[in-house]
Amino acid sequence: MISRATLRYLKTSPQKTRLVADQIRGKEVGEALAILKASPKRVARPLEKLLNSAIANAQQLEERVDIDRLYVARIFVDKGPTERRGRAGTMGRFMPVLKRRSHVTIELDLLEPGRAGGRR
Repeated sequence: MISRATLRYLKTSPQKTRLVADQIRGKEVGEALAILKASPKRVARPLEKLLNSAIANAQQLEERVDIDRLYVARIFVDKGPTERRGRAGTMGRFMPVLKRRSHVTIELDLLEPGRAGGRR
């Protein structure tokens, strides 16, 4: 692992976030950024910022790191705290509304010269 970046309390459910995270897992950094830019999902913008942060962390830790050789080694989405709200239902009942949060962690690593695409 060359660098890591974490996004906490993302205001999107983990299930929706994992749909986009699965698309960039194992991809090279340039390809992953292109996928996130083209994605119509709302969660793609914060994940793009997170990936750029991980790239900046890699440059900060090792000045001579080749960005073109970086790939998304691991990306995982954990469940964050859930806000519990409510609204009125029929016949005076209370209908709960759960507003879910996510924690996203991304780790970048260098491609080995013999491997293509960073997939193991």
